[in-house]
Amino acid sequence: MKENMMGPERESFDATFAHEASPPLRILVVDDDDDIRRLNAEMLLRSGYEVDAAEDGDAAWDALSTDGYDLVITDNNMPKVTGVELLQKLRAARMNLPVIMATGSVPQPAVNQAPWLQPTALLVKPYTVDELLRTVQQVLRANAGAGETAPTQRAAAARG
Repeated sequence: MKENMMGPERESFDATFAHEASPPLRILVVDDDDDIRRLNAEMLLRSGYEVDAAEDGDAAWDALSTDGYDLVITDNNMPKVTGVELLQKLRAARMNLPVIMATGSVPQPAVNQAPWLQPTALLVKPYTVDELLRTVQQVLRANAGAGETAPTQRAAAARG
């Protein structure tokens, strides 16, 4: 059937098929600053990612417990559950999810005492949109190159 299509119909079919073959990667953005959270989410959406947002680590943990993500971008200094505490929960639950810590203060003492809490990448505020997107691409590419199955793919495989 595909061979009989020409022009715009063929392009539309190809685009639809390609989209279905590889769904957009899912990213959870966690920041208690509304402006930063919205800006990061909007830039990632415009770049073709599927994005959810959480206002603190507690809300992020709820989202992570119910949905599959390919990447978490989190601030550290947040109410209820900090970025480091969120990392602790992820690692304790054996979630091998890449984490970008985007923060104004690097949590060196906590990371030095427990190296397994080292985020996959670090962005120090203020950072540019280009730095954010470049870091996201590098982390996702490295994670895919490591041969790990993305959480969204694992969840789909487990269902059926």
